[in-house]
Amino acid sequence: MKALLYNPVLIKELKLRFRSVKSSVGLLFYLLALSVFVFGMIFIATNFTGTGFFRPEESYYMFIVLTYIQLGLILFITPGLTAGTISTEREKQTLTILLTTSQKSWQIIFGKLASSLAFLVLMLISGLPIYSLVFLFGGVSPIQLVQIFLFFLLTVLAIGSLGIMFSTITKKTIVSMIATYGSMMFLAGVTAFFMILAIQASYGFGMGAPSPSFMAHFWASINPGIMVFSLVSPDGMVFLKDMTQLDFPIWITYVSFYILLTAFALFIAIKKLRVNMGKMR
Repeated sequence: MKALLYNPVLIKELKLRFRSVKSSVGLLFYLLALSVFVFGMIFIATNFTGTGFFRPEESYYMFIVLTYIQLGLILFITPGLTAGTISTEREKQTLTILLTTSQKSWQIIFGKLASSLAFLVLMLISGLPIYSLVFLFGGVSPIQLVQIFLFFLLTVLAIGSLGIMFSTITKKTIVSMIATYGSMMFLAGVTAFFMILAIQASYGFGMGAPSPSFMAHFWASINPGIMVFSLVSPDGMVFLKDMTQLDFPIWITYVSFYILLTAFALFIAIKKLRVNMGKMR
């Protein structure tokens, strides 16, 4: 535990990232964008609709849109922050020097990952006050907000681990970026397409009664967008149950799958960090 907390790589990366003007400006524009959206929606609802007040239903819809905006930002930003962490060191020819220090492979990997994800976690935490505005108007429970925040943390960790893995096993940062964004697009988009195909197959492509589809349930369970739908919508689980004919909480599969994916990606990154050095010089 001491080696994890007092990690020179982590401390160095945190100082460089959080002292950067780019990080401060990026966080500023992120909060400004959220604020403009929230207050703009409140202004439109209270002035242009003629009601004169912001109803709980409108607060609930604003919460849903905010959640999907946050998810989109996470899926877009995380690969960019993590996919070049190791490959950039290799391209600058500083990775060899880093490996000659007393730091173990897992300390380097965890230090790079933690420093990259710390900025994203800061963004999520800094956006909580804006999220909390929905409580002023009703329609959303605190439990939903906690569930969404934990969901974001797990998703960030999993995608960040994939970025670290690809950054370790590839020679060029651009290749690592493509591989990480490709994996993210598969998880966020292709899985939804596979789910639709599996649902159609369970219905016999319109030729029979629906049957339970384990594959449709699996593809739905590992899709971040569908997971958000099940968390923010009270009818989300009912809809998925009707589509897949299976009554099993998808969050269990989602958590299990992404924890295993994170562990696998970090294991590969740690094992390959020093093994690939001789091949990539």
